[in-house]
Amino acid sequence: MSDIEIRRATEADLPAIIAMLADDPLGAARESPDDLTPYRAAYEAIAADPQQHLVVAVRAGRTIGTLQLTVIPGLSRRGAARSIIEGVRIHADERGGGLGTRLIDWAIEESRARGCSLVQLTSDATRIDAHRFYERLGFEASHLGFKLML
Repeated sequence: MSDIEIRRATEADLPAIIAMLADDPLGAARESPDDLTPYRAAYEAIAADPQQHLVVAVRAGRTIGTLQLTVIPGLSRRGAARSIIEGVRIHADERGGGLGTRLIDWAIEESRARGCSLVQLTSDATRIDAHRFYERLGFEASHLGFKLML
């Protein structure tokens, strides 16, 4: 793992990031790796927001993992800031080797460094293996989530 760099994503990383987002049954139905136009606009908004941290894990110049960390100031919990981890993906060739743990550890430490008192994430109800992974890292399934597609 010492040969892996975790760094801010650049626009040049978008094709690899989108390919990882699309590389599962859920992502295959909702992502469009052949048309980067909407992703470029989203990337620009993320890159311009200091509370957004889109990172990639890179080995030997190859993007092999990604996640997005969002820091949110809040009033609840005595004005505590919290972070949300989203879009965690590991390249298929790299799964099972500890990279996911390394990325989540990075996100937790970055959250601490930014003064967060809570780290949260959501995972699709069908991602049973991901749920076990997050629980192994100390996350608790504490809430029921809801979405409204717009």
